[in-house]
Amino acid sequence: MRALRAHRWFALLTMTRVLGAALAIVLLLAHRVTHADPLLALITAAWTPTSLWLLRWTEDRVWAPAIWALDGLAALALVLAGGDWRSPFYVFALTTLILPATSLPWRAAVAWGIGYSACYGAVAQLTEKLPADTLTNTIRLETLATHLFVPVIVTTTLAYSSLLLDRLRTARSHSERLALQAERQRIAWELHDSAKQRVHAAHLMLSSLDGHSTQEQNRLLLDGALAELRNATADMETSVAELRTPLDGRPVDELLRERATELARTGVARIDVHGRLPVLPPLVAAHTYRIAAEALTNAVRHARCTAIDVTLATTPETISLTIADDGIGMPAEPRPGGHGLRSMHGRAETIGADLRIGPGPGGHGTSVALALPHPGGSP
Repeated sequence: MRALRAHRWFALLTMTRVLGAALAIVLLLAHRVTHADPLLALITAAWTPTSLWLLRWTEDRVWAPAIWALDGLAALALVLAGGDWRSPFYVFALTTLILPATSLPWRAAVAWGIGYSACYGAVAQLTEKLPADTLTNTIRLETLATHLFVPVIVTTTLAYSSLLLDRLRTARSHSERLALQAERQRIAWELHDSAKQRVHAAHLMLSSLDGHSTQEQNRLLLDGALAELRNATADMETSVAELRTPLDGRPVDELLRERATELARTGVARIDVHGRLPVLPPLVAAHTYRIAAEALTNAVRHARCTAIDVTLATTPETISLTIADDGIGMPAEPRPGGHGLRSMHGRAETIGADLRIGPGPGGHGTSVALALPHPGGSP
């Protein structure tokens, strides 16, 4: 997440740096600013891609602040070379504040902006373009004050925005952790209310077996007890699989390949997983994995299939998972006591995904298709 955040701030730097450079070059070529306008335009055109490459290359290094300072000094040198503090390079120079403002802690970022303004004030003095009545002339004083305070405002705004985004990400992560804890609690309740009760019912049935009952009655009790035990085992397997949630940061596609390998060992069907998925937020990853794992488990248990294909695909807008088998297809009536499909639809609704369950390609087998928005579009 930190890498993604840094990449987006660098994208902002790139856009504004190119626009600032283009503005400076146009002003230099359209108006006579100095005696070396073509040379300054050429230097600007060369320094813009060079500085962006240098800043990108050193972005994650401990000495990145030294490169930020060098970049800022180079921009101020262009202002000084322009011979006027109201320089065509003013906007270009402001772009040097983006990375320090969004990478440093709040106070350090504000201090950087103040230091930059002080350096800009020194450059204004060196250009010798400040008339003696600057402090008494309202218009000139406002112009100078604006040029000096804009860097501080820009730095403070960017630093505050970065701080708010960090807090929002922390709050979202905390909310997702709480949701996952609630999910685990729900699973624990389901184990208590379903599997435990089924085992208890089987115990009562087996306890009813005695020598006074007919063989047919005992057989019915035994069949009922075995059915309850099978259902209890299925409930526990589902709940235990859900408890193995991808909270440790492992990719969902890696977990699905692992689950496919486990199920393939039963020898019921061949399972192939194609494609990969991007990193998903914890809550989305948990529900996505559980929907796909439930679909795989259902296909192995009930579809009477020989092959299961899992297809993972990603576009800039959506992420999709499709589990298709070549089995007997969906039953006309849902199985008694089956909660899997309701759980899958509930999970999909929770993460804002679209879940479609129906016949596979050509009307054969079953296809479970999940589509969810790409998380990369969020801030």
